[in-house]
Amino acid sequence: MDAPMKRFMRPGIVSFKAFPIELGTGPILESLEKICEDSFFSAIEVGWMKEPLVRDEARRMLEQSHLEVCYAAQPAMFSQKLNINALDPDARRRALNQMKNCIREAAHLGARWVRVFSGKDPGPDRRGEATKLLVDSLLQLCEFAEGCGNPGLTLKIFDRAVDKEFLIGPYQEALEVVRTVRRSFPSFGLLVDLSHFPLLEEDPAVVIPALRPYLVHVHIGNAYVRDRSHVAYGDLQPRFDFPDSEVTVDDVRAFFRLLVDQEFFNPVDRPVCSAEVRPLVAGERSELIIANTKRVMEEAWALA
Repeated sequence: MDAPMKRFMRPGIVSFKAFPIELGTGPILESLEKICEDSFFSAIEVGWMKEPLVRDEARRMLEQSHLEVCYAAQPAMFSQKLNINALDPDARRRALNQMKNCIREAAHLGARWVRVFSGKDPGPDRRGEATKLLVDSLLQLCEFAEGCGNPGLTLKIFDRAVDKEFLIGPYQEALEVVRTVRRSFPSFGLLVDLSHFPLLEEDPAVVIPALRPYLVHVHIGNAYVRDRSHVAYGDLQPRFDFPDSEVTVDDVRAFFRLLVDQEFFNPVDRPVCSAEVRPLVAGERSELIIANTKRVMEEAWALA
């Protein structure tokens, strides 16, 4: 497209994947500084920061950066195997408490958006019960967020059968959940990830128009599903051009074109489109993976 990319969207990156730091500790500030100094990005997605002093310094850095800040709860939730639709009441309570802590942390960091998600799918026999619990949890979290600076909550859709094996899941069921939550909290929305379409065996050309009224942000990334024994198998966000992987530059181009045609990418809202990629095998470096990603985004946009 002839128009500049940033006229229609805010390109971003998931910081704790680009520089893998997913346990709340590590060189968080050093990696954050590299992204904040990179003028290509207009948005950043941060995660769990256990140490208060680190959070304070991160907040000061982000305040100076002119970046749209999003907070993803995955590091805190995944590392502790927490599930907000857990059938066990104590397990669900622990998950909700941690998610609320994530919302507090997001507010402290100046995040305007918080990524939430379902937990494990219990199987078809108890799926309906788990969905009711998920909706109740999301309503509680939306209400809690209103008292913490009111960041927008976005439900990220994961796979159900390959890797994460989460309840949400298939787009039709995501649609039912978001419609229910929006009756009480109209700003609640969905986040779809290009890398998850191969895992869900869904077609973006079908899914995006169906979810468009509820879509808030999108992710782009890659996936590998050809060989279960491969180190990259599943939802591990390998770099673009990873051998035998699923998402090509042309897939990103088609995704961008679809989002423009659906008027999701537009010069008024300029929604966040973050890349979720990481170094995965020996010899890969974060800096090169980030450069790879920027080239893919620029090329895909130019060809869309």
